[in-house]
Amino acid sequence: MPVLCFGDSQLAPVTCMSQPAKASSILELYPEETRESAALLKQAVPLMMRHDIPPNPVHYALWYTYSKGQEPELNRRLDKTVNDFDSFPPETAVKLFRDYIIRGELEDARAGQQQVIELVDDIEGDVSRSVLGSRGYQLSLEQGLAALQEPIIDDLPNVLNDLQQSTQLMQDQQEKFLYRLRAAQNEIQHLRSQLERAHLAATLDSLTHVFNRHAFTRLLEQALSGNPQGVALVMLDIDHFKQFNDQYGHPLGDRVLQHVGQLLRDLLPQRATAARYGGEEFCVILRECFDSASAHAFAEQLRVKIQSLRIKVRRTDQVLDSITASFGFALVEPGDNLESLLTRADDALYQAKRNGRNQTHPGATETALSA
Repeated sequence: MPVLCFGDSQLAPVTCMSQPAKASSILELYPEETRESAALLKQAVPLMMRHDIPPNPVHYALWYTYSKGQEPELNRRLDKTVNDFDSFPPETAVKLFRDYIIRGELEDARAGQQQVIELVDDIEGDVSRSVLGSRGYQLSLEQGLAALQEPIIDDLPNVLNDLQQSTQLMQDQQEKFLYRLRAAQNEIQHLRSQLERAHLAATLDSLTHVFNRHAFTRLLEQALSGNPQGVALVMLDIDHFKQFNDQYGHPLGDRVLQHVGQLLRDLLPQRATAARYGGEEFCVILRECFDSASAHAFAEQLRVKIQSLRIKVRRTDQVLDSITASFGFALVEPGDNLESLLTRADDALYQAKRNGRNQTHPGATETALSA
């Protein structure tokens, strides 16, 4: 059985553990790679055009899901809607989007909201009981002090006993309140952790644990806003990855992607950001990179590390194959935007592919492109 090795170390096989069934998140609904997504969109767009449905994100999501055919009830309701109406009612689209596309996120949000409400209610009740206890203690203390000021106290032991009981009751109430307050703090920390995990799930690629394409686009736009000097974009694509998947199977292909993601995380310079752009393609946003030599050096370091990956037969240690990747990079120039920088880096990447793969190629400057 082929295994993936890095240098002299062999990777342990992945163990799959069964997980309890749960509602699919919005990220899990669309696991398709670029080619699959394009094929589904080619089915969805003509359907929208046939029924004069406006092209917006909600409608795209509905008809993309329709084309997948994995939500029969949604398909039935969409068919009924277009048959019953001359136009596609916006309110119906929104309702179907909530019911079938983002229902998992809404359920999670409602559950979190309910937890917060219950937590606040509990704290409010504890505070109210503590306030009432404080008032009762204050009253008992005032009565006891007034009795002690009398010239002759016939019932001094009872007065002191009442004060002692009131003091003990107040102490018990305060301890209960502190206990509930600590429990509330733990619950708040738990909710914060849930929010952080949800944020990570929305920004990280689940397979490689680098940023996903949506997060990458947002981060690159941020890097290019203001003063973008020193920003460089490196793009890489694993060579012949489709053939590799066909020959060794997708599980081993996933292992390759995971290890490329790990290499990216290990080798990232300070303030750099790595992302999976799609399929077997990755991007790195470099900051404080003011010359081509620095970008080229980083890309070459990563290229050599990827080239060290080997496919071996587990029993005999026989090398069956190796992994390589092609790189292109571009430094930001005055007037650059997200599209222009991506285009130059992507063109450089494909020039590296045309030149024979497993190499790094610099992107052309805007001046060269316009000449």
